[in-house]
Amino acid sequence: MADIFDVIADGTRRDILRYLLERANAGDDGTSVSHIVLELGVSQPTVSKHLKVLREAELVSVREEGQHRLYSLVPGPLDEVDDWLMPFVVDEAEVVAAALDSTLPEPAAHAAEVVGRAAASAKHAVASAFRKLPGRP
Repeated sequence: MADIFDVIADGTRRDILRYLLERANAGDDGTSVSHIVLELGVSQPTVSKHLKVLREAELVSVREEGQHRLYSLVPGPLDEVDDWLMPFVVDEAEVVAAALDSTLPEPAAHAAEVVGRAAASAKHAVASAFRKLPGRP
């Protein structure tokens, strides 16, 4: 399987993932290649090529319905990206706390930094837990 970062490095693949996420959030349980082609304005062979890469990386699933193939987002593999990015989000909380240092007394600035780190960490943990629940796309 290809490295997840290599897979999502391509802009067209990210556009496809974003579109499938929008469709899933709208309650769609599968999107055809023709809908993706129309939405993104790229050729059918290009979309099919990128869907194959996304399928091999297990970022999309496909099911056949008659003569149509319907694609859906499988966000689980993106947890690796989320886990890798999390330290940078926490570091961002440090930047905010440093900016507050100049306007807050020392104990308040420290408290703001601790709360910011805890909030970022909790947000990540909750989001990861929800993604792993059975029945979640």
